[in-house]
Amino acid sequence: MTITSLFNAKQLSYTAPDGYQIIESANFDIQQGESVLITGPSGSGKSTLLKLLALMISPTSGTLTYQGKNIESYNPIEYRKEVSYFFQNPLLFDQTVEENLSFPYEIRHQTFDKAHAIDWLRKVHLDASYLTKHIEELSGGERQRIAFIRNLLILPQVLLLDEVTSSLDKSNREIIANVIKDLKSECEITVLMVSHLDEDLTHFDQVLQVEDKKVGRSDEFK
Repeated sequence: MTITSLFNAKQLSYTAPDGYQIIESANFDIQQGESVLITGPSGSGKSTLLKLLALMISPTSGTLTYQGKNIESYNPIEYRKEVSYFFQNPLLFDQTVEENLSFPYEIRHQTFDKAHAIDWLRKVHLDASYLTKHIEELSGGERQRIAFIRNLLILPQVLLLDEVTSSLDKSNREIIANVIKDLKSECEITVLMVSHLDEDLTHFDQVLQVEDKKVGRSDEFK
C-alpha cells in the first residue's frame, strides 16, 4: 500500500465566536489509510478538531490541507461525500430501519441496495428482520449501530467519528471496534476517532492528543 499524506496542518488555530481560543498553532500530518485516535481531557477541543477536518467550521489562522489542497477550496457537499462525519448523538428518522438506511442512496439519486444493507447489518450483529423494525423499537446500542452503518453503506474515503462508543456497553464497543479494524485492513479507509476509552488504543496507528490548546502525538506531551 502506498502511503501518502491526506491531512496536513501547519500553525492551525481556531478561536470560538466568543473569543476563546480552543486550538493554537497545531502542526500534524495524517497519512492515507491510517487509523488515528484523538484523545484528551473533556472540553480540550477534540470535537472542534474533528469539525475542522469535517469542514464544518473554518480555521481562524494557519493552514489545513486535504490531499494537498487547502480544505477551504473544496465544495462542502462534494467534500462530505468523501469525508463522512459521525456525530456523537446521531439523528435517526422516526421511521423504519430500512428507510434510515436508504437515505444515503436517496441523496445521491441511487437505487437502494438492500442486500448490501443486510450484509452491513450482519457485520454489526443484527439480522435482516431489523429492516422492517421501527426506530422506536430499538435499544440505544442498536440505534447507534444502525446510525454507524448508515455512514458506511456508500464507503467514504475518510471516516470521522466523534465519541461513537462513549454511550455503549463493552459488547457494543467491541462490535464497532472490530468494524473499524476491518475497514482499515480491507478497504484502506482513513479513520479518525475521538474517544476517551483506553481500550480503543490497540486499534489505532497513531494517537493525537489535544490538551491546553495544543495538538500533537501523545509522546510530545510527556
